[in-house]
Amino acid sequence: MENKKELRTWLNKMELAHPLVIAGPCSAETEDQLLKIAHQLKNTDATVLRAGIWKPRTRPGNFEGVGALGLKWLQRAKEETGMLTTTEVANANHVDLALKHDVDILWIGARTTVSPFIVQEIADALRGTDKVVLVKNPVNPDLSLWLGAVERFHTADINNLGVIHRGFSTYEKNTYRNNPEWQIPIDLQTRFPDLPLILDPSHIAGRRDLIFDLCQTALDLNYDGLMVETHYDPDNAWSDAAQQITPATLDQMTVDLKIRVEEGEEVEFNNKLNTLRTKIDVMDHQLIESLGKRMRIADEIGALKKQQNVAILQTRRWNEVLGKMILEGEEHKLSEEFILKIYKAIHQESINHQQKVIVG
Repeated sequence: MENKKELRTWLNKMELAHPLVIAGPCSAETEDQLLKIAHQLKNTDATVLRAGIWKPRTRPGNFEGVGALGLKWLQRAKEETGMLTTTEVANANHVDLALKHDVDILWIGARTTVSPFIVQEIADALRGTDKVVLVKNPVNPDLSLWLGAVERFHTADINNLGVIHRGFSTYEKNTYRNNPEWQIPIDLQTRFPDLPLILDPSHIAGRRDLIFDLCQTALDLNYDGLMVETHYDPDNAWSDAAQQITPATLDQMTVDLKIRVEEGEEVEFNNKLNTLRTKIDVMDHQLIESLGKRMRIADEIGALKKQQNVAILQTRRWNEVLGKMILEGEEHKLSEEFILKIYKAIHQESINHQQKVIVG
């Protein structure tokens, strides 16, 4: 699969004056609920109505969706409001039912993206259609797996493709329900700049108070759209209540969000920007040099440990280093989360260097 301008054709055809907005409830609960939300979204920037019909829940016993019945509700909402519709499909049967009910956009959930077998089954079921297919990132931070799923649809002659960034699962607790890991979608953008990229802030945040800032970050990174879970009574939603916002909140949010231009027009601005970028390039070079020197010292430590038959991992020393770096990071306005991530990677590389010395 190669990057081509044609990857954006389906989005360009919408002729939107703003980023694409997909909105609607986490789950279709009743016909009245879905229709009420659709009519409240009708006069906002939302172009597409989303609703989960089949819900892949982590544990059994939770609400798992109304099933195929909800597709009729989506169809009626489309007729009454003129909005496009979208829902998640997880197997060939879902695809067949969605096509019969004229769903415009199908999305592939994070749990489905991890399975090449299921993705291929869905791709085969869609072969020959002109539907838009949006692929959510897999639950684990694996760009190859994400792109592999997109490529399976491309190979099945599905030309209307896009991706949804919904964050990645992590065992460690942090601010978000799912860690954004912004670098992964940035890497995807670098390889496929014309593949439409949409943010799902609801599943990253897990709570509604974080949604605006996530959306602004996405727009600052030139994302093409947003998929935001909305409900007229979020606190009493049947699923994911804490992360849904009202249609009115969404409407105001789209007014408050700032859309950045990709390039500045003023000569003075561009000159200043290029100067600052050059400074960053120099510092990046220095960082790599410093890390290389650090690892050469790690090699010397490995040789010394080998000579004295000492274990590679020294837990007390590691905890001391980590604690000290977190405090120093705070002095430089660096978050603890960032320092932990950086130094865990540095520590692992140091262990790898020492292991090669000892084993070698």
